[in-house]
Formats: sequence, C-alpha cells, structure tokens
Amino acid sequence: MADAFAAELVARCQAETAAATSENRFLELLEAGDVPRERLAWLAGEEFRIVGSDRRSFSLLAARYPDPPAGGLFLALAQGEGEALSLLLDFAAAVGMSEKDLNAYEPKPLAQAYPAYLAQRASFGTASEVALAMLANLEEWGAYCARAAEALRSRYGMDEQAVGFFRFFAEPPPGFAEQATEVVAVGLAAGDPPEEAARAARMLHAYEGYFWNALAEDLA
Repeated sequence: MADAFAAELVARCQAETAAATSENRFLELLEAGDVPRERLAWLAGEEFRIVGSDRRSFSLLAARYPDPPAGGLFLALAQGEGEALSLLLDFAAAVGMSEKDLNAYEPKPLAQAYPAYLAQRASFGTASEVALAMLANLEEWGAYCARAAEALRSRYGMDEQAVGFFRFFAEPPPGFAEQATEVVAVGLAAGDPPEEAARAARMLHAYEGYFWNALAEDLA
C-alpha cells in the first residue's frame, strides 16, 4: 500500500510540475544564438556555486539517512555532483573562465535560491521530501540541459567536451526513478507527511525557475 501511495504521489507531483512549467526565456535566447558570451559566463559561475552546494547537501543527506535505500541514493547523487563539477570546468574554459574566475564570480541571489532551499531541506527536511522533489523536477531539468547542450553546439560552436556538463544531466542515472520512489515510500511508511514532500517538490520547481529567469534578466 505504501509503495502504491508513493507512486501515486510521485505521479501527481510530476503532473503538477509539468502543468506549472512555463517558457524558459534564457533557453529560447540561447537557441536563437542571442545570449552574449558574458551571460554564458554567468551560467558557468552560477552552476559552479550550485553544484558545489548540492554536492554538500547530498553528502549531508547521506550522513543523516545512511540506511538503504536513502543512503545509497544520496551518496550516489553527491558523487554525481562531483563528476559534474569536473565537467563544468570544461564549459567554463570554453567561455573564458578559469577555476580562479569561477571562485571569484559574484553569484546572483535569485539564481542561488534553488541550492539554498535544497541545503535547507538537507539540514531540516526528510529524505522523502528531497527524493520526491528531485523526482518531480527531473524530467524538466534534463530536458533543459539537453536543449542547452544542443544550442551551445549549434549556435556557439562548442565541442562535445565543452558541453559535457549539460549532457551529463540530460539523462537521469540508471535506476534513479525507482530508487528515489522507494525512498519516498519508506519515508511515508515511517510517518513522513506527504503534503510536506509535495510542497518541497513545488518549491524546488519554483526556485529552478528563478535560476533561469535570473540568467535571462535584461536580455532582449
């Protein structure tokens, strides 16, 4: 029963995310080749902060919830962020940014709302909240990354190495959906409030929108 309820909750939150998804102005401009190089540096700088923060958040979650299935899921996510961080350096180099430049970059507050919320949930939330939030937003995030990779290749002449960061996130890790759904099911069975998990999914989706909007700020 708990597994069926978890699957139903995941499906409902995924449908809500899809219904709430609006136009992504930044990606539309990127696909048209209208994002200036300076703004691509913003993308690299913001992602550098986000990936580093998310890596720590998932590591914290793995420490808070070490037992399976949550421990393995969050540890794998933390390891994935570490791999993504090395791939991001290639994209940064393609837009003229060194690792020193990335560290010196001044992040935009609204662009960092997503990792700030994830860090909050990692510290104070439940495993089911984070697992459901990641599941509900996974398809949209992956699609955005796939679009970014293609636009950077076709409009900005970047090679596959330079867009490896976006290719990495374009497809979910094998078995992720099943494992994350199991984490949700275990949490709900232990008494986690389903409405709080659903709220986390909605909040994370909204904060991702802030990220893309911040990148598109003042662009025609």
